[in-house]
Amino acid sequence: MGSLPAASRPLRGSAPGAVRLGYGCREVRVVRLSRRLLAAGLTLVGVLSIAVGLASPARAAGPVVPVLSATGVVDSVFAAYLKDGIAQAAGDGAPAVVIQLDTPGGSLDATSEIVSALLEAPIPTIVWVAPAGGRAASAGTFITLAANLAYMAPGTNIGAASPVDSSGQDIGGTLGLKVKNDAMANIRSIAEARGRNVNWAVSTVASAVSSPASEAVALHAVDGIAATRDDLRAAANGRVVTVAGGQQVTLDLSGATFDELGMNPFQGFLHLLSDPNIAFLLFSLGGLALLLELFHPNFVSGIVGAIAVILGLVGFGSLPLNAAGLLLVGLGIVLFGLEIAVTSHGLLGAGGVVCFVLGASTLYTRPGDPFGPAVSVALPMLVVMTATAAAFSGLIMFTTIRTRRMVTGPGLVGGALEPRTPGIVRRPIDPLGSISVGGEEWSARAADGHPIGRGERVKVVALDGLTVLVERDSQSSPV
Repeated sequence: MGSLPAASRPLRGSAPGAVRLGYGCREVRVVRLSRRLLAAGLTLVGVLSIAVGLASPARAAGPVVPVLSATGVVDSVFAAYLKDGIAQAAGDGAPAVVIQLDTPGGSLDATSEIVSALLEAPIPTIVWVAPAGGRAASAGTFITLAANLAYMAPGTNIGAASPVDSSGQDIGGTLGLKVKNDAMANIRSIAEARGRNVNWAVSTVASAVSSPASEAVALHAVDGIAATRDDLRAAANGRVVTVAGGQQVTLDLSGATFDELGMNPFQGFLHLLSDPNIAFLLFSLGGLALLLELFHPNFVSGIVGAIAVILGLVGFGSLPLNAAGLLLVGLGIVLFGLEIAVTSHGLLGAGGVVCFVLGASTLYTRPGDPFGPAVSVALPMLVVMTATAAAFSGLIMFTTIRTRRMVTGPGLVGGALEPRTPGIVRRPIDPLGSISVGGEEWSARAADGHPIGRGERVKVVALDGLTVLVERDSQSSPV
C-alpha cells in the first residue's frame, strides 16, 4: 500500500488514523495574508468613520447658509434652480439662503416664478449682487428687490428695467402703455412689500434708471454694500426680517459657514445653452460642420453639426434673438459652400465673411419687455469665430483651386483635354454652351464665334480656364 500524500499524512502525536486535511504551506500563508489585509482594511474604515463622526459635530457647531450662484440669463432652468434651492434650504432648517446674483435679465415667466418664491419663502432670503463688475439688470432688479435683504458688491449696478421693443425703441401705442403700466405696478408692489424706495423702483421701469451700488444704498433701494461673504455675514447678522406668514425672524449668523449649492449637471448644461456666446458658437460651428458634410459625406460631421445647430437654437429660445442677424450668419455659411461650386475667385468667400461678421454683430437685440436680457456676442468670441470662418473659407478656396489644377492620366474621367479631342454639343453654343467630352460636361465656346447647334460633333481647340474652345468637326456628321 503506497504512502499518503504530504497534505494527508497523520499528525505527530495525534490519534491513530487521524489525517491532516488542508492546503500546502504556501497556500496557507496566502490565506493568512488575505485575512490580515481584510482586517487592516476594516480597521482603516472604522478609523475614518470615527474621524468623520468627530468632525461632523465641529462643522454643525455653527449654522450653515446655502449659497445659490445665479449667474447668466434668467430662464426656466434658472428659476427651477432657485426655487428648488430655497425649498431645500428651508427643509434643511437653514437660518437663511443667499442668492449670489449677476444677470443681464431674462424671461418674464421665469422672473415671476423667482419673485413669487422669494416673497413666499419660509426662511430669510438674501440677494447679494456680486462679484465686482456684476449687475442686477432688468429682471435682476425685480429679483433683488424681492429678497428680504439685498446687498451689492462695490463696482456693481442695478436697474434699467424700462420696457422696449425688439429694435431697442420705446413700445408705442396701447401695447406699450399696457406693458409699462404692468411692469410699474409689479415692481411697486414688490418694493412696498419689502419696504424699499418705491419711487426709485418705479423709475427703473418708467425712466430706465440704473444706479451703482453706493447710490442704490443711499436711495434705500438695497440694504448695504458687502465686498466679501464675510462682510455679507456681518451685515446681515442680527437683522430682523418678515418671512411668509408674517412671522418675524432675527438672523443669527454668528459663526455661520457658507455652503455652495450648485445646479445639478443637467440643469447646468441646459443653463449653459442660454449663454449668448455659447449659443452663437454652437450654431456657427454646427453650420460649418453641416457644410463639410455636404461636400465630404462622412456622417460624423453631419450628426455633430445637426446636434450643435439644434442646441444653438435651444439657447436662442431664451435670448432676444434678431432674426435678421441669424439669417446673415446663415447666409455667410451658405456663401462659403457656394465658393466650392461657383468660380468667383474668392468673392463669395469674402462676402461670406462680411455676412458672418454683420450677422454676429446684430445677432441679439434689445429685449421687448422689462425683464429681457441685454446681451450681445462678446468681442473676443466675434474675433475668434470670424477668423475661424475666414480660415474655413480660405481652405475651401485653396482646395478648390488645387483640385481644378489637378491633371489625371489619359483615358480617365477628369483627365486633361488635349487638342482635337472629340465631343458632342449638349447645350447650343451661342455664344456659350456646353459639350460632353472625355466623360464630363464642360462649358464651351466656339473658337470662331459662330453658333453651334445641339447634337453637333465638335473637337477641342484649346482651354480657356474652365471653358473649352471648340470648333465643328468637319469629318463627322451631327448626331
